[in-house]
Amino acid sequence: MAVYDLEEQEKLDAVKAWWKDNGRMVILGVIAFVVAVAAVQGWRYYKQTRALQAATLYGQLLESVQARDPKKVEGLAAILVKEHADSGYAALASLTAAKASVDAGNLAAAKDNLTWAADRARDDATRDIARLRLAAVLMDEKRYDEALQQLDAKHTEATAPLFAELRGDVLSLQGKVPEARAAYKAAADKLPIGSNPRNLVQIKLDALGEAP
Repeated sequence: MAVYDLEEQEKLDAVKAWWKDNGRMVILGVIAFVVAVAAVQGWRYYKQTRALQAATLYGQLLESVQARDPKKVEGLAAILVKEHADSGYAALASLTAAKASVDAGNLAAAKDNLTWAADRARDDATRDIARLRLAAVLMDEKRYDEALQQLDAKHTEATAPLFAELRGDVLSLQGKVPEARAAYKAAADKLPIGSNPRNLVQIKLDALGEAP
């Protein structure tokens, strides 16, 4: 029994000695772990809260669109762009606000929103849509060279027919018939035979007449 007590005491002394040498580091490690876990959880909560705020604002923006209140739409879009630029809702808000501005005849505001979305959209599809709409607005303003600059920007293969068709529209308005014909042909070649989009492009192409 005494031997057992002696062994236990030796073990206890060894633990005490180890703890004396390493206890502070263990405590600091535990504290660091707890802080790290709390930080991760806090960040997740923050991100979730921010996402909810952005979604709520975008919902209010859509309600304002339904209410035909372009000023409120523009204001909510500005908040989303300023405070939630890293969310997908900011670019969507810019596109939505741009359409409301066009409908209200405020092309300057529309161009500002479309430019932001074209430059800052997080996904390629939204970026391409913004560039196409911006080019269309510039075309309506007869700022043809600026419209073509937007259409020269890098875009996805999926939107290539739309870019080519709009390029044909701009070139046609400029009186550059051969270039317009080439653009329309490029658009038609990328569209399914017999589809309505291709038929529309073909109508535009036929309207230019036969190539000399």
